[in-house]
Amino acid sequence: MKFKQIILFALILSSTGFSVAQEPVKINIDFSSKIGEMKPIWAWWGYDEPNYTYMKDGQKLLTEIAALSPVPVYVRAHSLLVTDEGLRAALKWGSTNVYTEDDQGNPIYDWTVIDQIFDTYIQRGMKPFAQIGFMPKALSSKPEPYRHFWKPGAKYEEIYRGWAYPPKDYEKWAELVFQWVKHSVNRYGKEEVESWYWEVWNEPNIGYWQGTTEEYIKLYDYAADAVKRALPTARIGGPEGTGPGWDKAAEFLTTFLNHARNGTNYATGKKGTPLDFITFHAKGSPKLVDSVVQMNMGAQLNDVEKGFEIVASYPEFKNLPIIIGESDPEGCAACSEADYPHNAYRNGTMYSSYTAAAFARKFELADQYGVNLLGAVTWGFEFENQAWYAGFRDMATNGVEKPVLNVFRMFGMMSGQRVKVSGELNHNHESIIKNGVKGDKNDINALAAMDKNSATVMLWNYHDINEKMGETSSVKLSLAGLPKNKLLVQHFSVDQEHSNSYNVWLNMGSPQNPTASQIKELEKAGQLKMASSPFWINADQSEFDLQLDIERQGVSLLKISW
Repeated sequence: MKFKQIILFALILSSTGFSVAQEPVKINIDFSSKIGEMKPIWAWWGYDEPNYTYMKDGQKLLTEIAALSPVPVYVRAHSLLVTDEGLRAALKWGSTNVYTEDDQGNPIYDWTVIDQIFDTYIQRGMKPFAQIGFMPKALSSKPEPYRHFWKPGAKYEEIYRGWAYPPKDYEKWAELVFQWVKHSVNRYGKEEVESWYWEVWNEPNIGYWQGTTEEYIKLYDYAADAVKRALPTARIGGPEGTGPGWDKAAEFLTTFLNHARNGTNYATGKKGTPLDFITFHAKGSPKLVDSVVQMNMGAQLNDVEKGFEIVASYPEFKNLPIIIGESDPEGCAACSEADYPHNAYRNGTMYSSYTAAAFARKFELADQYGVNLLGAVTWGFEFENQAWYAGFRDMATNGVEKPVLNVFRMFGMMSGQRVKVSGELNHNHESIIKNGVKGDKNDINALAAMDKNSATVMLWNYHDINEKMGETSSVKLSLAGLPKNKLLVQHFSVDQEHSNSYNVWLNMGSPQNPTASQIKELEKAGQLKMASSPFWINADQSEFDLQLDIERQGVSLLKISW
């Protein structure tokens, strides 16, 4: 395209909220160069406290999450089999009281609460990523003490009580699983339950499982056999261990896969065990440096890479779906900012820019290893009756959505095929794993997709260091492969001024008892906003340039329709 034409487009965009800057970062997007499906790997959520599901703010947030996704969202929750007569919800605690026994040791099944949880999902078009765990008190080999009373600031290991122990009777454990799946089929129908994913336990290579690795494998075998007996077409997987970037976690995943391939099944005596998908976790590791939050996306991506590398080394498993069962900037959603200052990234735009950049690199790593990445679970929901913007890892506070949820709204607008992105780019997954995003080189990059009647470009300006907020960088987008047509351009943004309820709350004076009108204003600010009015471009050729500014820790989405 000629220089004058480039300037003309830049001036048009400047008048609609874009601007022209000196020495912009150059990013090239070729919409004719397809590199893979734009899978909705982001449409997965999870949380510790299952009873929040059907509470006021829980239902509200689930409705919003379901609405932002063009495909069914899968939801994973802990403690679906935990015993607690009071059914109390608390941080890192939940229960359904689904299994008790009479005086003679006969099982008593009560599906009331678990149905309430799953009904809440199904009513919104969502689907359970059904976690088979934890151990009911009547089945625990060490039932006392059973319940924990953890709170932020306490030692994490205090949560591991009687619910974390192996069953005293594996046959009864299997029968519980069988009855649960059978009940689900009777309630929701065979076709619906066939669309779910069933998994066994959570992070059984650390304190969540107070047994050995072999005892977990036995637990899995009995559960998987029970699932398949109740519904042969059901999907079962695991082992849901911690990040394989840790050597012991990698060894655990390998041990499990070896057993699934050719081990002797504890339940059936046959070779191997059912495995329809593979799960592991991936976490970052932020810290406080000179009172400033410093993220470590490299640690999370290293977990992803090591997990993919292990799965890819098994020819019989390489094409199985992979679900990263928890995929987050760090490890404890219920650990608040007040007690853990390195979590200060959570309320504002650092969490949202991190999310955009991290998900793009999961795609890159899946492409590199040729594995089938199906989903990456964001372990962040909401916490009922907590202080406003308390710094939990959540999507909303008191029913008001945080900036990070708007990045998922952007993802929900991206479909079709991912396309090639190139240019003067400082970072990719390899450089971030090795060195992070530090110094004067921001991670300014893009993820782009092409569908039948639209194209989308997600841009971010990410840095590991939480400072210099509001500082902008100019980006020059060279777009190729679009139709010669009249193009409608929409520009959405998450930054200090757009789609940011937290900044609005701060400007209100950080009220802990906001008025009804303030809450209404915050709710409006929590929605995804355009950075400018939509505008048209008459594209007489398939290549042209656009130029815009993007704030540090900001995320933009361009949607081009015809």
